[in-house]
Amino acid sequence: MNDRILRPTRRLFLGGLALGAASLALPRLFAADPELVRTVAQTEGPFYPTKLPVDTDNDLLIVNDNGTLAGGDITHLSGRVLDKDGTPVRNALVEIWQCDHKGVYMHPKAPDQDKRDGNFQGFGRFLTASNGEYYFRTIKPVPYPGRTPHVHFKIKRAGKELLTTQCYVQGEPLNDKDGIYKDIRNAKQREAVTIEFARMKESRAGDLAARFDIILGVVPEG
Repeated sequence: MNDRILRPTRRLFLGGLALGAASLALPRLFAADPELVRTVAQTEGPFYPTKLPVDTDNDLLIVNDNGTLAGGDITHLSGRVLDKDGTPVRNALVEIWQCDHKGVYMHPKAPDQDKRDGNFQGFGRFLTASNGEYYFRTIKPVPYPGRTPHVHFKIKRAGKELLTTQCYVQGEPLNDKDGIYKDIRNAKQREAVTIEFARMKESRAGDLAARFDIILGVVPEG
């Protein structure tokens, strides 16, 4: 696979270093943690890309380095991919996709394509290293008719799809009206996919940071 698809650019790597202090303040999961909650599987939905964009790196705010930022609240979305015992999963391909700040997906069947933010990539990929970490620069998700704000995730490894899920915004009033969210019957699993989008104190631009750790079941070798 193309390195641009899977690996962060040097610019994003440096940005990731800047997030270090904020990440240390967020909860971490360890293999000895008895409270690990397996991430619930959820629907892929109708808007997984039918054709991948030319640019599929982990910076969804800039398309092909054109220099114009997408609209929306800039969010540094990170986390780890772990197995059921809490061991970091290396070489896990993390894919995310979401609508732009106007509520429009990059998909030919999604409504309002004429209003879509052309500067928003809409889809990104990241390949985890030995620590299981992933990182994306994206926007805080917004609602659109029928759905509460969310980000879609798909995890692949060794050519196999391991999990498709979604993460949600903590404290969002629309969560309780969303059928897919309410379908998560287990309270701990629902809590695990409902994450905080917090202002970064060190960001003069008011960037947000969010962390979503993903706990898998059986992981194939590779």
